[in-house]
Amino acid sequence: MKLNRLLSNAVMGAALGLAALFAADTSARAQSGPLRIEITEGVIEPLPIAVPLFLADSPAAGQLAEQITGVLMADLTGTGLFREIPRSAHISAISSFDAPVRYPDWKAINAQALVVGSVTMTGSDNISVKFRLFDVFSDAPLGEGLQFAGPASSWRRMAHKVADAVYSRITGEGGYFDSRIVFVSESGPKNDRAKRLAVMDYDGANVQYLTDSRSIVLAPRFSPDGSQILYTSYESGFPRIQVLDVGSVTRRALQEQSGVMTFAPRFGPDGRTVIFSLEQGGNTDIYRMDVAGGGAVRLTSSPAIDTAPSFSPDGRQIVFESDRSGTQQIYVMPSGGGEPQRISFGRGRYGTPVWSPRGDYIAFTKQNQGRFHIGVMRTDGSEERLLTASFLDEGPTWAPNGRVLMFTRETSGAQGVPALYSVDISGRNLKRVPTPDAASDPAWSPLLR
Repeated sequence: MKLNRLLSNAVMGAALGLAALFAADTSARAQSGPLRIEITEGVIEPLPIAVPLFLADSPAAGQLAEQITGVLMADLTGTGLFREIPRSAHISAISSFDAPVRYPDWKAINAQALVVGSVTMTGSDNISVKFRLFDVFSDAPLGEGLQFAGPASSWRRMAHKVADAVYSRITGEGGYFDSRIVFVSESGPKNDRAKRLAVMDYDGANVQYLTDSRSIVLAPRFSPDGSQILYTSYESGFPRIQVLDVGSVTRRALQEQSGVMTFAPRFGPDGRTVIFSLEQGGNTDIYRMDVAGGGAVRLTSSPAIDTAPSFSPDGRQIVFESDRSGTQQIYVMPSGGGEPQRISFGRGRYGTPVWSPRGDYIAFTKQNQGRFHIGVMRTDGSEERLLTASFLDEGPTWAPNGRVLMFTRETSGAQGVPALYSVDISGRNLKRVPTPDAASDPAWSPLLR
């Protein structure tokens, strides 16, 4: 397994899909083909899956095997699409990685999928992780076995990679477990919060801090390859966009220009272009420039506030929010500029739009009748669906596979605090993402390499 670093010497690096629900008809599937979560609009029944403790060749490998098996199972069941069959119910014992599978024993406990794995020490601090996936009711493997190798310290990444492979083979969707989240970690009273950038695994593990709390930081965004992060800093007293190199944890200003405020940055799909908002003389418009430097090109020109831009995956269009119609709404325009077209027409105000990595949906924040929502709509504004409702939900970010969203939810009152939540694009499986302190402004990385 090729490993990179998100932090120098610290962090390992950088159609409805799952929006609809799946239904598995065991008897029909056993007769008609291999195991697959079918995309339907039915009521979901999580797929029963058996994951025996991975085999190990030594006591040291045994401890890692237990940890890897635990993370793998947490990844799969955390999606809401899988149900673990407890090991206490297992009839067969896995004695060898290559031993034939006794399918009747797994059918007897209603396992529809089976994962068999092993962990081997390949040196003083290196391991090899292998796994095989089986369709129990078809009496056959589901794809070839895979193997990952690397430092023992990367065991969590290997577990996520196994989970991604299992998830992809059964759902037909891309995985998202081997990824990272950059966010704003917050501490202190509500009226005087200290904020600093932090990065963690998608499930809240391995938190590392990228900045100190001496100045306010907002809206971090990963580059397409995960090597850089854009964010807004108030270090100078005005909002300015900073570019942080994740490997070296060094940073620089995107643009040195006095008398202007720059904020709401986001990378283009090529990783070289940045779009952002620039406020000057009381007017806020959208600009683009090369991340390496150079002059900024103005893309919008109106007396309205134009902000929160996001590229389409092919780089041809930009979605953004604007109050040019009198209320905060969502607009789409060509990436080189041009006449924007409004796409949001429901009741309430719309903001923070972000294009799905698959290109099929735009996620947004909506405020209506005193409630905040995270929602999705087609890129032409049709098929709007609200996924959440709360005192304050805002700032969605897409998982790499375009089928899960993470966002900030803040509780009400003087003691209210922000936290990170995730939800799939059907509105199912809403859950809090654990963080050491209060947290806001999440942004999902691409899959790690």
